[in-house]
Amino acid sequence: MSNTNNTSESQGSQQSSRRTQKPQKSQESQKPQESQESRRPRPMEVLREARAQLAELTGMTAETVSSFEQTEEGWALEVEVLELERVPDTMSLMGSYQVELDAEGQLTGYRRVRRYERGRADARGSQGR
Repeated sequence: MSNTNNTSESQGSQQSSRRTQKPQKSQESQKPQESQESRRPRPMEVLREARAQLAELTGMTAETVSSFEQTEEGWALEVEVLELERVPDTMSLMGSYQVELDAEGQLTGYRRVRRYERGRADARGSQGR
């Protein structure tokens, strides 16, 4: 009978140790969430999110990011967007948009700064030559 008592006692201690382990697991799972919420997004995350948010707002396809920099307020990008598809493709109209994001990578504003045909050389880049 003493063997039966030891078995039930050991089961009771195992159950109590399991109870104490469960809260530790939930505390551990909360720590990564807190650190993810407080960290700044990585540049590639910002680029992807900026393109996706701009496309959602404008309904136009963001093709490339031609400029990207971190600012005091967050991020500043220049995104090339397909505004009007034409045949041949070199005649398609493109727009260059200045996009601003906050420190978390959320779009705070955008504006078109230039519109051009895809096949045209950039006049701004050749002025200094």
